[in-house]
Amino acid sequence: MIALVDYGAGNLTSVRKALAALGAGVWTPTVPGELARAHGIIVPGVGHFDTTRGLTGDWRSAIAATIADGTPLLGICVGLQWLFEGSVEAPGVAGLGVFAGVCQRVGGDDTLKVPHVGWNSLTMPRPSKLMAGVADGTQVYFTHSYAAPVVDDTVAVCDYGAPFSAAVERDRVSAVQFHPEKSGPAGLHILGNWLRDVV
Repeated sequence: MIALVDYGAGNLTSVRKALAALGAGVWTPTVPGELARAHGIIVPGVGHFDTTRGLTGDWRSAIAATIADGTPLLGICVGLQWLFEGSVEAPGVAGLGVFAGVCQRVGGDDTLKVPHVGWNSLTMPRPSKLMAGVADGTQVYFTHSYAAPVVDDTVAVCDYGAPFSAAVERDRVSAVQFHPEKSGPAGLHILGNWLRDVV
């Protein structure tokens, strides 16, 4: 059973529909302690990084404990950014710090429209479980103004004025900046890859 974390900033309906299409059971925990029974956890998110304040101390501790126990976790959009140390979008709000680095505004030299909304292509710098079977040039759907830097854990890169992490993976913690639930067959394939790691 997949725990879909609701902290008031996620597009939960479309994520639920995508997971249902793949045959996955989903529920939304109401208290952090319920995460202990999850086979996998998804932290979604849309909008401003400040919304991650909704992931209060008890939620942060519970999520960190499940990661330590080896429960697969997937972050989506702001959920990816939250797994880094923080974002210049909300300097006083700390991320969980699973991945090193601070999220920055996209757009490079400011000649590109921000937010970055629409389809863009991926490049895979190295093999990974999450992106297995996804070819370079595959198009996925983005909507965001900030993004994480390219780091050692980056498994997919997108370029919008400058390269950023479109997907990251370390052990059983994965995250995507794009919205797999809105990315058609490619997005469902990526979600399916993640679900294969959920026992």
